[in-house]
Amino acid sequence: MLEQTLAERPSLHVIEHTDGFVRGRISIILPAFNEEENISRTIFKVKEKFEAICPDYEIIVVDDGSRDGTWTTVEKLGQKNVQLIGYPRNQGKGYALKKGLYHATGELAFTIDSDMEVWPRELETYLTALKSADIVIGSKRHPLSRVKTPVMRKFLSLGFIMLEHLLTGVKASDTQAGVKAARSRALYTILPLLAVKRYAFDAELLAVASLVGLRIRELPVDIELKASFRPTQIMRMLLDLLGIAYRLRIKKWYQRNYTLTTHTYNPLLSFERDNGSF
Repeated sequence: MLEQTLAERPSLHVIEHTDGFVRGRISIILPAFNEEENISRTIFKVKEKFEAICPDYEIIVVDDGSRDGTWTTVEKLGQKNVQLIGYPRNQGKGYALKKGLYHATGELAFTIDSDMEVWPRELETYLTALKSADIVIGSKRHPLSRVKTPVMRKFLSLGFIMLEHLLTGVKASDTQAGVKAARSRALYTILPLLAVKRYAFDAELLAVASLVGLRIRELPVDIELKASFRPTQIMRMLLDLLGIAYRLRIKKWYQRNYTLTTHTYNPLLSFERDNGSF
């Protein structure tokens, strides 16, 4: 009778964790500013592509103070595994990415632009690369990348990356492509150090990652960019980059504060194996 009773009891699904994150889960961060026309298509494409390679995933849409119907559009979709967060005032893509990453529960995290102008060539290769790397970045200068972009934007991008190498020492061939993947645990060691809210957030992320010795790998992407940079964007990126160099080279701000944060990390999730509860 006891054996029959035990056999009839439903088995409990025990979620395993690694460093406070759900093992095997992927968190996809979609920063969105005035993306009412694109966000639905983006969410459905992300769901389609990630469902094919991972049954456990979450999509975190960060509405970066949109002035159109981005928030309402996502709400109306009512999609499973889609979390919507936001705030009333536009803060910048870097701020939105950081906000979304702090809500991630997956062992691995992807960041993808909501306009879908940049996409990984082969999604599976990013997951494979994360077995030996901490951060994987899409690069338009990878020999297997397919890139369609205005000539002036190519020229400005090349100039920015050369200046970035000079000022920060980052060796990546491209820091600004809108696709990145990482081990969440590795990201959480450097997120508190990131100060850039807008255009040069990716440059700062990779500068700090390189500084602390995280393993970075580049993979190909498909890119189709239609618009060029506006003068105000170029100026803000340069100012952000100079700020990064100042904190890195002169103030040694990242170096000092990294030592402090390594002793204060707390996982997003804690899991007690004795009773199987959070």
